[in-house]
Amino acid sequence: MSAHQPPTDQEQGHQSGPSPPGGLLDLLNVAAVVVDTQGRILFWSPQAEEIFGYTADEALGRYAARLMVNEEHRELVLKLFAEVMGTGASWAGAFPIRCKDGSTRQVEFRNMRLLDERGDVYALGIAADQSTLKRLETDLALSQRLVSQAPIGVALLDSDLRYLLVNPALERINGIPAADHIGLHPHDILPFLDVATIESALRQVLLTGTPLIDQYTVGRTPADPDHDHAWSVSYYRIEGAAGQVIGVANSVIDVTERHRATTEADRARRRLAVIADASARVGTALEVETTARELVEVAVPELADIAAVDVLDHVLAFRRAAPGEPMGPELFRALAVAAAHPSLATGALKVGDLAAYSADRLITRCVHTGQPVVVAHASGQDLQHIARDTASAAAFAEAGVHSYLAVPLVARNEVLGAFDLLRAYNPRPFDDDDVILAVELATRAAVAIDNARWHQSVRNTAETLQRSLLPGRPPSLTGLDVASLYQPAQASSEVGGDWYDIIALDGDKTALVVGDVMGNGIDAAATMGRLRTATCAFADLDLAAHDVLHHLDKITRGLEHYIATCVYAVYDPYDHRCLVANAGHLPPVLITTSRPPRLLDLPTGVPLGVGGVPFHTTAFDLNPGDRLVLYTDGLVETRHHPIDERLTILLKAFEGPQQALDETCRRLVDALRHPDDHDDVALLIAQATPFPNDRHAA
Repeated sequence: MSAHQPPTDQEQGHQSGPSPPGGLLDLLNVAAVVVDTQGRILFWSPQAEEIFGYTADEALGRYAARLMVNEEHRELVLKLFAEVMGTGASWAGAFPIRCKDGSTRQVEFRNMRLLDERGDVYALGIAADQSTLKRLETDLALSQRLVSQAPIGVALLDSDLRYLLVNPALERINGIPAADHIGLHPHDILPFLDVATIESALRQVLLTGTPLIDQYTVGRTPADPDHDHAWSVSYYRIEGAAGQVIGVANSVIDVTERHRATTEADRARRRLAVIADASARVGTALEVETTARELVEVAVPELADIAAVDVLDHVLAFRRAAPGEPMGPELFRALAVAAAHPSLATGALKVGDLAAYSADRLITRCVHTGQPVVVAHASGQDLQHIARDTASAAAFAEAGVHSYLAVPLVARNEVLGAFDLLRAYNPRPFDDDDVILAVELATRAAVAIDNARWHQSVRNTAETLQRSLLPGRPPSLTGLDVASLYQPAQASSEVGGDWYDIIALDGDKTALVVGDVMGNGIDAAATMGRLRTATCAFADLDLAAHDVLHHLDKITRGLEHYIATCVYAVYDPYDHRCLVANAGHLPPVLITTSRPPRLLDLPTGVPLGVGGVPFHTTAFDLNPGDRLVLYTDGLVETRHHPIDERLTILLKAFEGPQQALDETCRRLVDALRHPDDHDDVALLIAQATPFPNDRHAA
């Protein structure tokens, strides 16, 4: 235990006056006995009765030596008594005393001569049981040794939370001499810690008496002001033998290594969780922007407070880098940005923005070297090389951005761009572990982004081909209004082989065609183009509907593994009749003014390319105001609903007042299509208009 003494009442700010008794004298049970010069007992305290067994009535007036000393010890006692009374010298020591019950007890004495105002002499003996005294001495010595030599920091504070005692271990932990603690409060000594919480806990223990065990605190002390330490602290109320509150003690154990191990284990778990999250969330769609957005959403806020994916514009557009210096400026396009708080995003590029960064910018260095760039502690000057301009750098500084990390996005040995990370709310700077995690995320995402950009390029090529092979603005038709719509698949990386056609024939007739080549991609689009061209050629020969499908079937059988479905109809505006043949396609919808919308009852036929099965032509009336709807299966089929259920929904969509043909096309697609649909849609609606039945009318 520290040798420093507790502060005086004046040092503690106490006023002088009575104070509650201590408990030590009660524990010692000190007895007082007064005898005269003859050795007769004149005073006998209650504690003397407890130690020796004689009541005051039994002891007062009797000779002390005869009452309490055995025969063999009386001569020595009388000699010591004479010395005290004669010379006035005090005597202290242990002596065997005979008790009332006949036993002998070792008693510790302090004997001294007293003199009253009349000059009369008395002897005062103060006594305590030697075994009790020895036990207290041993306890005190043990406590003192334990406290002073313990590796655990120990402090004792009074009820005003002023330090009374600080042991050497706590002196080393705090980095402040023990003497400098005495009389001060914790907030005077440890301003670097969360002292308000510490003092609140101390007051709670003083008030309730309930200990607080293993309270965790992290911070810095003058002993090591540059590094965080962790301590396990416990608080106990200290009470005297009579129950009076002396103060509160606290023990402090340095658990920094355990804290660091726990922190590292927690960080490792979090890193694994982020990687697992990225594995599940990044690359779910073959779309560049979606993949980039998924990456930044995984990174914020677990890894950074701001995350961005900036891709080199020439890479995204499949262009070669502009000629010039190999380490010159670069043009970046922002694909995705995420921030833990909207205020943090003010300095970042907006999605879709283009920015040219010179060679001295950190992101440019990152893509040129193909290596991560880390600025653990970003200064204002560093932010000038991070942000897109001076205003953005100021916005980052105001938001508290203090650390930066850029990781290259590399796929197939080509640098696509950079994954940028900044910290503001998170106080930790980026370190080597963060770099490893960011590189892992960037590597996974770069492959997904690269796949997505290639697929998008192929998809765009196929869609361009597909649209180029579809008819343009419909020709002017006799007795017929038409509207059409083609929409590529929303959730697929490739377009399909859906097509429609509107062919003006001799005699003011019109051929209406909707077909679907099974498969997708450029091959399917090319096959669709060949079948459409063939259909136009056969239609121009004025063949019957089933004969047209027969010839298309022969052509399709020669196109390797492809098959297709098709509906071919020819409308005659003079007699308002329509002839239709079906090759494995979904039935058209007929909407008339006299009955509810219905599916045409047609022989289904087999798809083109199967061969060996004849096709049939069916005739039906299409009067002015009636509508015929041809469509591909992408409009109605889903992965989760029966086709009959979906066809019923299609028919219900036509109930109610009729709308314009173009508006009806768009409404149907919006109502029936789902974002996860994986098939194209080709839709054609024809409405008969009034026209004289006489073919020879002028």
